[in-house]
Amino acid sequence: MGFLEAIILGIIQGLTEFLPVSSSGHLELVKYIQGQELSGKSSLMMTTVLHFATALSTIIVFRKDVLLILKGLFQFKKNDEFIFAFKIFLSMIPAVIVGLLFDDILESFFHGQIIFVGFMLILTGIILFLADKSKVTQKEVGFFNSILIGMAQAIAILPGISRSGATIGTSVLLGIDRFKAARFSFLMVIPIIFGKIAKDLLSEDFATIISDKNGLGISLGVFLIGFFFAFLTGFFACNFMIFLVKKSKLSYFSYYCFIVGLIAIICKTVN
Repeated sequence: MGFLEAIILGIIQGLTEFLPVSSSGHLELVKYIQGQELSGKSSLMMTTVLHFATALSTIIVFRKDVLLILKGLFQFKKNDEFIFAFKIFLSMIPAVIVGLLFDDILESFFHGQIIFVGFMLILTGIILFLADKSKVTQKEVGFFNSILIGMAQAIAILPGISRSGATIGTSVLLGIDRFKAARFSFLMVIPIIFGKIAKDLLSEDFATIISDKNGLGISLGVFLIGFFFAFLTGFFACNFMIFLVKKSKLSYFSYYCFIVGLIAIICKTVN
């Protein structure tokens, strides 16, 4: 992998992590178009680097919220921050259960399943289209709603299902205020991403990478350039997504998902 490929992957990860078009689905499509895949070692390391970059960009965008939550938690009281953090904890449970119990099954969907990715992109488009047509409300995220949104996040582990699209779309369909839905969606993913990074770092595959004397075959500069572009595009994409949710412009992305999904299905079927 060279600098250009790292830049492309970084931009795709940064944009699609926040814009409701599925980062995992697009990465699968890019690998299919390129006709090649990274080696297991390189793929794991680059995935970890890119996810860390987008998680960091989320923290920067919502730094005030994160600091308030942390400050409230360290007061060890049942305040608003504690309640919000508990809702985030509830939202994490479905994804954690699915990730731990069905990891091997989920892994099978990330190896050239282009037709499946296409159908999942179309499903994402349907969710976004319906959410964009829902009524505007001022409703807060409730405890039960947190679990339902968490279930949407768990389903979004599948390539082609947008995490932000599924969680924000589900929230809006539940009648939650659009900005509050976007805020909750982006904050709830931070512990999930860092949990995934920790899982990767503690895995046997990562230990093999560290101990491998032959290295990854990729320079440190390539990882750094991928990180930089993922962080930069992620920062702008996160802010842009918040703006679009407020303005009820999710239907634009639904059309995009429909088109890309259909193209993926047709191209794979023809080939």
